[in-house]
Amino acid sequence: MTNPMNVRSGDLYWLVGKVVVSLGLPMRPRTKELLYLMLWTFETLSRPSFRNIGESFEGWAYRRGFLGRLQELEAMKFVERRDVGLKRMFRLTESGRLHALGGSDPESQWNRPWDGKWRLVIFDVPNEHTRLRNRFRAQLRRAGYGWLQNSVWVSPDRPSIDRTILKLTEADVESLVLLEATPIAGESNSDIVSGAWNFSLINQRYESHGNILAQKPTIADREPTSAGRLLEWARQELAAWEAVMEVDPLLPRVLLPADYRGMEAWGKRKQVMGEVGALLRELPPKSLPTR
Repeated sequence: MTNPMNVRSGDLYWLVGKVVVSLGLPMRPRTKELLYLMLWTFETLSRPSFRNIGESFEGWAYRRGFLGRLQELEAMKFVERRDVGLKRMFRLTESGRLHALGGSDPESQWNRPWDGKWRLVIFDVPNEHTRLRNRFRAQLRRAGYGWLQNSVWVSPDRPSIDRTILKLTEADVESLVLLEATPIAGESNSDIVSGAWNFSLINQRYESHGNILAQKPTIADREPTSAGRLLEWARQELAAWEAVMEVDPLLPRVLLPADYRGMEAWGKRKQVMGEVGALLRELPPKSLPTR
Protein backbone atom coordinates (compact mmCIF):
# COMPACT_ATOMS: atom_id res chain seq x y z
CA MET A 1 0.00 0.00 0.00
CA THR A 2 1.34 3.44 -0.88
CA ASN A 3 1.26 6.32 1.57
CA PRO A 4 -1.46 8.73 0.34
CA MET A 5 -0.15 11.50 2.62
CA ASN A 6 3.26 11.86 0.89
CA VAL A 7 4.94 12.50 4.24
CA ARG A 8 8.70 13.10 4.10
CA SER A 9 11.01 12.07 6.92
CA GLY A 10 12.29 15.63 7.18
CA ASP A 11 8.81 16.78 8.19
CA LEU A 12 8.70 14.55 11.29
CA TYR A 13 9.22 15.45 14.92
CA TRP A 14 10.74 12.54 16.84
CA LEU A 15 9.80 11.81 20.42
CA VAL A 16 12.09 9.46 22.34
CA GLY A 17 11.48 7.99 25.78
CA LYS A 18 9.05 5.93 27.83
CA VAL A 19 5.58 5.11 26.53
CA VAL A 20 2.75 3.31 28.29
CA VAL A 21 -0.05 1.25 26.75
CA SER A 22 -3.51 0.86 28.26
CA LEU A 23 -4.45 -2.69 29.12
CA GLY A 24 -7.79 -1.80 30.70
CA LEU A 25 -9.68 -3.95 33.16
CA PRO A 26 -12.85 -5.49 31.68
CA MET A 27 -16.15 -5.00 33.45
CA ARG A 28 -17.59 -8.19 34.89
CA PRO A 29 -20.23 -9.75 32.59
CA ARG A 30 -23.15 -9.45 35.02
CA THR A 31 -22.26 -5.84 35.76
CA LYS A 32 -22.07 -5.02 32.05
CA GLU A 33 -25.38 -6.79 31.47
CA LEU A 34 -27.06 -4.74 34.17
CA LEU A 35 -25.71 -1.46 32.81
CA TYR A 36 -26.90 -2.39 29.32
CA LEU A 37 -30.39 -3.31 30.49
CA MET A 38 -30.67 -0.19 32.61
CA LEU A 39 -29.90 1.89 29.51
CA TRP A 40 -32.78 0.44 27.52
CA THR A 41 -35.34 0.07 30.31
CA PHE A 42 -35.03 3.68 31.45
CA GLU A 43 -37.48 5.84 29.60
CA THR A 44 -35.17 8.19 27.71
CA LEU A 45 -31.93 7.34 25.95
CA SER A 46 -30.41 10.80 25.97
CA ARG A 47 -31.40 12.04 29.44
CA PRO A 48 -31.83 9.12 31.85
CA SER A 49 -34.08 9.93 34.79
CA PHE A 50 -34.20 8.42 38.25
CA ARG A 51 -36.17 5.18 38.51
CA ASN A 52 -37.38 3.27 41.54
CA ILE A 53 -35.44 0.04 42.11
CA GLY A 54 -38.67 -1.62 43.20
CA GLU A 55 -40.42 -1.19 39.86
CA SER A 56 -40.79 -4.07 37.39
CA PHE A 57 -37.38 -4.84 35.83
CA GLU A 58 -35.47 -2.98 38.54
CA GLY A 59 -37.24 -5.08 41.16
CA TRP A 60 -36.21 -8.24 39.33
CA ALA A 61 -32.63 -7.00 39.14
CA TYR A 62 -32.66 -6.40 42.88
CA ARG A 63 -34.01 -9.90 43.62
CA ARG A 64 -31.53 -11.47 41.21
CA GLY A 65 -28.67 -10.31 43.39
CA PHE A 66 -27.66 -7.25 41.41
CA LEU A 67 -27.34 -4.99 44.45
CA GLY A 68 -23.59 -5.57 44.53
CA ARG A 69 -23.41 -4.79 40.81
CA LEU A 70 -25.30 -1.56 41.35
CA GLN A 71 -22.84 -0.60 44.06
CA GLU A 72 -19.99 -1.41 41.68
CA LEU A 73 -21.49 0.79 38.97
CA GLU A 74 -22.02 3.55 41.51
CA ALA A 75 -18.36 3.35 42.58
CA MET A 76 -17.33 3.60 38.93
CA LYS A 77 -19.48 6.76 38.56
CA PHE A 78 -21.66 5.04 35.96
CA VAL A 79 -24.77 5.16 38.17
CA GLU A 80 -26.14 7.73 40.60
CA ARG A 81 -28.35 6.83 43.56
CA ARG A 82 -30.97 8.90 45.33
CA ASP A 83 -32.89 7.63 48.34
CA VAL A 84 -36.40 9.05 48.67
CA GLY A 85 -37.90 7.84 51.90
CA LEU A 86 -37.82 4.06 51.72
CA LYS A 87 -37.41 4.07 47.95
CA ARG A 88 -34.03 3.65 46.29
CA MET A 89 -33.77 5.51 42.99
CA PHE A 90 -31.09 5.04 40.34
CA ARG A 91 -30.13 6.63 37.05
CA LEU A 92 -27.25 6.37 34.62
CA THR A 93 -24.66 9.14 34.59
CA GLU A 94 -23.46 10.51 31.26
CA SER A 95 -20.33 8.34 31.46
CA GLY A 96 -22.51 5.34 32.30
CA ARG A 97 -24.77 6.05 29.34
CA LEU A 98 -21.78 6.29 26.99
CA HIS A 99 -20.23 3.10 28.37
CA ALA A 100 -23.53 1.25 27.90
CA LEU A 101 -23.67 2.51 24.31
CA GLY A 102 -20.28 0.93 23.63
CA GLY A 103 -18.02 3.82 24.59
CA SER A 104 -19.39 6.48 22.24
CA ASP A 105 -22.67 8.04 21.25
CA PRO A 106 -22.86 7.27 17.51
CA GLU A 107 -24.95 10.33 16.66
CA SER A 108 -22.59 12.70 18.47
CA GLN A 109 -19.62 11.10 16.74
CA TRP A 110 -21.13 11.34 13.27
CA ASN A 111 -22.21 14.94 13.83
CA ARG A 112 -18.92 16.23 15.23
CA PRO A 113 -17.16 18.87 13.12
CA TRP A 114 -13.94 18.13 11.26
CA ASP A 115 -11.27 20.72 10.50
CA GLY A 116 -10.02 18.95 7.36
CA LYS A 117 -6.72 17.80 8.89
CA TRP A 118 -5.55 14.23 9.44
CA ARG A 119 -3.62 13.20 12.57
CA LEU A 120 -0.97 10.53 12.18
CA VAL A 121 0.69 8.34 14.78
CA ILE A 122 3.90 6.68 13.60
CA PHE A 123 5.82 4.45 15.99
CA ASP A 124 8.64 1.93 16.07
CA VAL A 125 8.55 -0.69 18.83
CA PRO A 126 11.68 -2.86 19.13
CA ASN A 127 11.38 -6.42 17.81
CA GLU A 128 11.72 -7.97 21.26
CA HIS A 129 8.43 -6.31 22.26
CA THR A 130 6.10 -8.03 19.78
CA ARG A 131 3.31 -8.55 22.29
CA LEU A 132 3.49 -4.92 23.34
CA ARG A 133 3.39 -3.79 19.71
CA ASN A 134 0.17 -5.77 19.24
CA ARG A 135 -1.32 -4.20 22.35
CA PHE A 136 -0.34 -0.76 21.09
CA ARG A 137 -2.05 -1.43 17.77
CA ALA A 138 -5.16 -2.73 19.51
CA GLN A 139 -5.31 0.40 21.62
CA LEU A 140 -5.03 2.57 18.52
CA ARG A 141 -7.91 0.67 16.95
CA ARG A 142 -10.01 1.13 20.07
CA ALA A 143 -9.25 4.86 19.88
CA GLY A 144 -10.66 4.90 16.33
CA TYR A 145 -7.40 5.08 14.38
CA GLY A 146 -7.15 3.49 10.95
CA TRP A 147 -4.12 1.61 9.67
CA LEU A 148 -2.53 3.09 6.55
CA GLN A 149 0.66 1.05 6.31
CA ASN A 150 3.22 -0.64 8.54
CA SER A 151 3.17 1.42 11.77
CA VAL A 152 1.37 4.44 10.33
CA TRP A 153 -2.06 5.12 11.85
CA VAL A 154 -4.47 7.93 11.02
CA SER A 155 -7.43 9.68 12.62
CA PRO A 156 -9.48 12.81 11.85
CA ASP A 157 -9.27 13.78 15.54
CA ARG A 158 -6.48 15.25 17.62
CA PRO A 159 -4.75 12.45 19.57
CA SER A 160 -4.96 12.31 23.34
CA ILE A 161 -1.80 10.31 23.84
CA ASP A 162 -1.77 10.63 27.61
CA ARG A 163 -5.36 9.41 27.99
CA THR A 164 -6.34 7.40 24.95
CA ILE A 165 -3.34 5.62 23.51
CA LEU A 166 -0.61 5.38 26.09
CA LYS A 167 -1.47 4.18 29.59
CA LEU A 168 -0.62 1.80 32.38
CA THR A 169 2.13 -0.46 31.01
CA GLU A 170 5.62 0.95 30.36
CA ALA A 171 7.70 -0.02 27.39
CA ASP A 172 10.68 1.31 25.48
CA VAL A 173 9.64 2.78 22.14
CA GLU A 174 12.53 3.87 19.95
CA SER A 175 10.52 6.54 18.14
CA LEU A 176 7.04 7.98 18.22
CA VAL A 177 5.80 10.51 15.67
CA LEU A 178 2.68 12.64 16.02
CA LEU A 179 1.76 15.01 13.22
CA GLU A 180 -1.03 16.75 11.38
CA ALA A 181 -1.23 16.42 7.60
CA THR A 182 -3.35 17.12 4.54
CA PRO A 183 -3.18 15.43 1.13
CA ILE A 184 -0.91 17.31 -1.27
CA ALA A 185 -0.77 15.18 -4.43
CA GLY A 186 -4.40 14.99 -5.49
CA GLU A 187 -5.47 12.23 -3.11
CA SER A 188 -9.00 12.55 -1.81
CA ASN A 189 -10.19 12.11 1.75
CA SER A 190 -12.23 9.15 0.54
CA ASP A 191 -8.99 7.54 -0.65
CA ILE A 192 -7.54 7.89 2.83
CA VAL A 193 -10.70 6.54 4.46
CA SER A 194 -10.87 3.49 2.19
CA GLY A 195 -7.16 2.81 2.73
CA ALA A 196 -7.27 3.09 6.51
CA TRP A 197 -10.54 1.33 7.43
CA ASN A 198 -12.21 -1.84 6.17
CA PHE A 199 -15.75 -0.65 5.50
CA SER A 200 -16.69 -3.94 3.85
CA LEU A 201 -16.11 -5.62 7.21
CA ILE A 202 -17.88 -2.80 9.05
CA ASN A 203 -20.97 -3.15 6.86
CA GLN A 204 -20.92 -6.94 7.23
CA ARG A 205 -21.04 -6.58 11.00
CA TYR A 206 -23.88 -4.11 10.78
CA GLU A 207 -25.73 -6.63 8.62
CA SER A 208 -25.11 -9.39 11.18
CA HIS A 209 -26.38 -7.11 13.93
CA GLY A 210 -29.47 -6.31 11.87
CA ASN A 211 -30.18 -10.02 11.48
CA ILE A 212 -30.22 -10.38 15.27
CA LEU A 213 -32.52 -7.37 15.65
CA ALA A 214 -34.93 -9.07 13.25
CA GLN A 215 -34.99 -12.13 15.52
CA LYS A 216 -36.34 -10.24 18.54
CA PRO A 217 -38.74 -12.62 20.32
CA THR A 218 -42.27 -11.59 21.05
CA ILE A 219 -43.91 -11.98 24.44
CA ALA A 220 -47.43 -13.23 23.89
CA ASP A 221 -47.78 -14.22 27.52
CA ARG A 222 -46.02 -13.53 30.78
CA GLU A 223 -44.42 -16.88 31.34
CA PRO A 224 -40.82 -16.97 32.66
CA THR A 225 -39.65 -18.90 29.60
CA SER A 226 -40.91 -16.14 27.32
CA ALA A 227 -39.16 -13.42 29.31
CA GLY A 228 -36.03 -15.56 29.51
CA ARG A 229 -35.89 -15.80 25.73
CA LEU A 230 -36.08 -12.02 25.50
CA LEU A 231 -33.18 -11.57 27.92
CA GLU A 232 -31.07 -14.18 26.12
CA TRP A 233 -31.75 -12.40 22.82
CA ALA A 234 -30.69 -9.11 24.46
CA ARG A 235 -27.31 -10.66 25.34
CA GLN A 236 -26.84 -11.69 21.71
CA GLU A 237 -27.80 -8.20 20.55
CA LEU A 238 -25.25 -6.63 22.88
CA ALA A 239 -22.49 -8.98 21.68
CA ALA A 240 -23.30 -8.19 18.03
CA TRP A 241 -23.27 -4.44 18.68
CA GLU A 242 -19.95 -4.66 20.51
CA ALA A 243 -18.54 -6.52 17.48
CA VAL A 244 -19.60 -3.57 15.31
CA MET A 245 -18.07 -1.01 17.66
CA GLU A 246 -14.75 -2.92 17.60
CA VAL A 247 -14.27 -2.01 13.92
CA ASP A 248 -16.34 1.13 13.21
CA PRO A 249 -14.39 4.36 13.88
CA LEU A 250 -17.64 6.41 13.77
CA LEU A 251 -16.08 8.98 11.48
CA PRO A 252 -17.53 12.47 11.03
CA ARG A 253 -20.44 12.43 8.60
CA VAL A 254 -18.47 14.24 5.89
CA LEU A 255 -15.97 11.36 5.69
CA LEU A 256 -18.40 8.43 5.60
CA PRO A 257 -18.59 6.28 2.43
CA ALA A 258 -21.82 6.47 0.45
CA ASP A 259 -22.69 2.82 1.18
CA TYR A 260 -22.06 3.07 4.94
CA ARG A 261 -24.80 1.27 6.89
CA GLY A 262 -24.14 2.64 10.35
CA MET A 263 -26.75 5.40 10.57
CA GLU A 264 -29.58 3.21 9.32
CA ALA A 265 -28.51 0.42 11.68
CA TRP A 266 -28.39 2.78 14.66
CA GLY A 267 -31.88 4.08 13.93
CA LYS A 268 -33.21 0.53 13.77
CA ARG A 269 -31.42 -0.38 16.99
CA LYS A 270 -32.98 2.53 18.87
CA GLN A 271 -36.41 1.53 17.62
CA VAL A 272 -36.12 -2.18 18.47
CA MET A 273 -34.36 -1.73 21.81
CA GLY A 274 -36.91 0.91 22.79
CA GLU A 275 -39.57 -1.75 22.23
CA VAL A 276 -37.58 -4.22 24.32
CA GLY A 277 -37.21 -1.71 27.14
CA ALA A 278 -40.95 -1.08 27.14
CA LEU A 279 -41.61 -4.83 27.36
CA LEU A 280 -39.22 -5.25 30.27
CA ARG A 281 -40.74 -2.32 32.13
CA GLU A 282 -44.23 -3.79 31.77
CA LEU A 283 -43.34 -7.32 32.86
CA PRO A 284 -44.13 -8.13 36.49
CA PRO A 285 -40.92 -9.02 38.38
CA LYS A 286 -42.02 -12.59 39.05
CA SER A 287 -42.22 -13.34 35.32
CA LEU A 288 -38.51 -12.64 34.84
CA PRO A 289 -35.93 -15.40 35.41
CA THR A 290 -33.58 -15.13 38.38
CA ARG A 291 -30.70 -17.06 36.77
